[in-house]
Amino acid sequence: MSSWYKKFSSQPHQPFFTNGILFFTLFMLLFFLSYSNILDLDLNLLTYHAYSLIFVVFIQFFLGFLFVVFPKFLMQSEIEVQEYMNQFHIYFIGSIGIFISIIFFPKFVFLFQILLLFAQVLSFKLLYSIHKKSIMQDKTDTKWVLISFAAGLVSHLLFIVSQFDFSSSYLVSRIAINSGFYLFLFMIIFTISQRMIPFFTRVMAPEYIINKTPKLLDILCLLLILKVFLLSFDNPKLNLIADIPLFIFISKELIRWKLPIFQMPPIVWILHLGLFWIPIAFLISIIEGIMVFINPEFFFEKAVIHTLAIGYFVTVLIGFGTRVILGHSGRKIQTDNFSIIIFISVQILAFFRIFTSISSNLNLNYTLLIDVTALLLVATLIIWSSRYVVILVENEKKVEEKPKWKA
Repeated sequence: MSSWYKKFSSQPHQPFFTNGILFFTLFMLLFFLSYSNILDLDLNLLTYHAYSLIFVVFIQFFLGFLFVVFPKFLMQSEIEVQEYMNQFHIYFIGSIGIFISIIFFPKFVFLFQILLLFAQVLSFKLLYSIHKKSIMQDKTDTKWVLISFAAGLVSHLLFIVSQFDFSSSYLVSRIAINSGFYLFLFMIIFTISQRMIPFFTRVMAPEYIINKTPKLLDILCLLLILKVFLLSFDNPKLNLIADIPLFIFISKELIRWKLPIFQMPPIVWILHLGLFWIPIAFLISIIEGIMVFINPEFFFEKAVIHTLAIGYFVTVLIGFGTRVILGHSGRKIQTDNFSIIIFISVQILAFFRIFTSISSNLNLNYTLLIDVTALLLVATLIIWSSRYVVILVENEKKVEEKPKWKA
C-alpha cells in the first residue's frame, strides 16, 4: 500500500485527475437518479448540478494539469509532493462530503462548501507564489490563470452566501453560477487552451506559426464580464449585445490561428475540434436571442452552457488528459481506434445534448432524453477511464524518469 501511494502521489495530475473523474461520474449519476425521481433530494437539483460541476469537478481536473505545467510555464522547480497532496486530501474530503450531504444531510452541505473554498484559496496561493517567484518577463498566461482563479473564489463565496435566505439570494446565486462558469472555469480552460493547443500543434508540425491576437485574453475577459452582467437580467434579447461580438471575435481568432487540423494526429485534432465548439455555443445563444422576437415560446433550456460544457470542456479534458496520462507514464503519446471512438462519441454526445435542449418544442420526451444523455456521458467517462485512469492508479511505474518538456 505504501509503494502504491508513493507512486499515486508522485505526480500531481494522478490524484487530481482520479478525483475529477470519480466525482464527475458520481455527480452525474446523482443528477440522473434525482431527475428520474428515483432519488428524492431536498436541495435544488439544477443548482447543485451546476455547482458541483463548476466548483467540484472540472476545477480538480484542470488543477491537476496546472500543478504540472505552471512551474514549467514559469521555469520554476516542481511543486513538492506533500504540498499538492495536502490539498488533494482536502479536495477529496470536501467533494465526498458535498456528495453525501446532498443525499442525506442537506443542512451540512455548506460546511463542505466552505472547506472546498478553503482548498481553492490554498491552490490560488500556491500558484500565485510560483508566479511571483518567477523572473520571466512574459507571464501573461499565468497572470490570466490567476485572475480567473480569483474570479472563481469570489463566485464560490457568492454561491455559499446565496444559500442563506434573503431577498436577493436568487440573483446572487445566478451571478455566482454565471461568473463561475464564464469568468472562472471558461477563462481558465481557454487560457490553458490558447497556450497549449498551438504549442502541441507546433510540436507535430514545426513549420506551423502561432499567430494570436494581441491582448486576446484581455478582450475575451471584458466580453465575458459583459455577458455575465447581461445574464443577470434573465433576458435573452439583451444577451445579443455580448453574444454577437463574442461569436465574431472568437471565430475570427480561430481563423487567424490557421490550425492544420487535417494534418494532425487524433491526439491533437481532437483539441482543435474542442475549440470550435466555442463559436458554435455563442451562435446558439445568438439564435436564442433572435428567436425571442420570432417565437417567444421556443425553449432552448441550457443549450449554450451544455454546448460549452460537453463540446468544449469535456473534449479538451479528454484530449489533455489522454496526452498527459500517456506522456507522464512513459508511454508513447499516440491514439488508437479506441481513443478515436471516445473522441468522436463526445462530439456526438454534444450534438445530442443540443438536440435534447430543444426537444420539448418538438413534443418529444425531454425528461427521457436528459436521462439518456446523462447515462451516455457517464458511460463515456467510465469507458475512457477503463483505458486511461487505470494508468494513474496502477501499482507499478512503467518508466521511472519523468518526461522533460517545455511549454
